[in-house]
Amino acid sequence: QVQLVESGGGLVQAGGSLRLSCAASGRTFSNVAMGWFRQVPGKEREFVAAISWNGGYYADSVKGRFTISRDIAEDTLVLQMNSLKREDTAVYYCAAARNSYYSGSDPAAFGSWGQGTQVTVSS
Repeated sequence: QVQLVESGGGLVQAGGSLRLSCAASGRTFSNVAMGWFRQVPGKEREFVAAISWNGGYYADSVKGRFTISRDIAEDTLVLQMNSLKREDTAVYYCAAARNSYYSGSDPAAFGSWGQGTQVTVSS
């Protein structure tokens, strides 16, 4: 089991930037995908970005604005968010996939989750 702890959320004006970090501990493996999801009240959890054994991939809504990276030696996952929009407001969750070599965006395929960090973008 992997334990995940997010940090870096907060309040930012539209057009600004935030950097989210996720510290992983426990059984972590470099071939297990890790990703970011977000959720707003009343809606389902939404895929944002993930990084797997073959690189990073993004939801269309954040492509070109967000960058995901991973420091395997430090067991840290980072989401750099630029050009933030009001619709990016959500609770952001870090997650680790259940199986090695998974490279999709289905939340059900991710078995370990952090507690979430709030990101609020004001106009």
